[in-house]
Amino acid sequence: MRIATLLLVIAFAACGPSAENTLVVYTPHGRDLLNHFGERFEELYPESRVQWLDMGSQEVLDRLRSERANPQADVWWGAPSDMFIQGAEEGLLEPYRPAWADALPPEGRGEGDHWFATYLTPEVIAYNSAAVTEEEAPRDWDEVLDERWYDEVLIREPLASGTMRTIFSAIIYRESEGTGDPTAGYEWLLRLDAQTKEYVLNPTLLYQKLARQEGLVTLWAMPDIQLLQATTDYPIDYVIPEGGTPVVVDGVAVVRGGPNPELARAFVEFAGSEEALMDAAEHFFRIPARTDLDLESLPAWLQEALPQIRPMDLDHELVRDRTPEWMSYWDANIRRRGRAAQ
Repeated sequence: MRIATLLLVIAFAACGPSAENTLVVYTPHGRDLLNHFGERFEELYPESRVQWLDMGSQEVLDRLRSERANPQADVWWGAPSDMFIQGAEEGLLEPYRPAWADALPPEGRGEGDHWFATYLTPEVIAYNSAAVTEEEAPRDWDEVLDERWYDEVLIREPLASGTMRTIFSAIIYRESEGTGDPTAGYEWLLRLDAQTKEYVLNPTLLYQKLARQEGLVTLWAMPDIQLLQATTDYPIDYVIPEGGTPVVVDGVAVVRGGPNPELARAFVEFAGSEEALMDAAEHFFRIPARTDLDLESLPAWLQEALPQIRPMDLDHELVRDRTPEWMSYWDANIRRRGRAAQ
């Protein structure tokens, strides 16, 4: 155990379970992962109790904004780095540098130590493998626009989802050919809207509808699809887009003014520890952001997948600055207008 973590354990050793030792975490990471790591953290800190609020990344950021005067959360765990940068700029995050910070690449360390990366999350094209063969499945983003998939695309509600905002913004930037002019990207998303059967409220419904063939194709995060394959009998598989994919740098941060700052710092130490990252890779198909881990000790699935992942070449600062504008335009001018435009 690292020294910083050990000191935090000692600091809490004399305390018994109480409301004051309840850690509140806002996160989009999903029930299975959250329950697993909640139990592990409580084993490490027997006096603590972990409470999760599982919601979309954008919903987390919006909630932290609304609670600014009276913060209710201690930790924000899980969202694209752009959202953490925004949260830091708005004064929502408390600086804290964990012991494992130096093991991250520069893009995984927030300015001013306001947030740090835990996972890397590639976005993929998922499909119902009972109705679509591997050979038939779209191999790249543009193939999702093929007439074969008309009225067969399911999309997680984009405004609430960091994953979908990342995919949409990356497509807009790609279509701009590096200029940032969104015109061609808006046209692409209008064509995707024409293909889309439904915008689905949350990931659980998305998986269920895809499994029931209420749609055959979706765009989503690779680790979540792999976890479905391992834990359910849903006939769902995925393709890593051949032309490149956005790779989300997924972070963790202490919420400024939260009720339990010491426990929050302990959780940040825990979430990025080598033990927790290897556990997440083995059981929840997460790709560790740290660069100091032994590649040969990583799970076989990850060693196989890494060479297939081609990160999109993005101007991350431009994309971060323009995403709110782009998503507002999508909501006002593209949502449910694609078929009328054909």
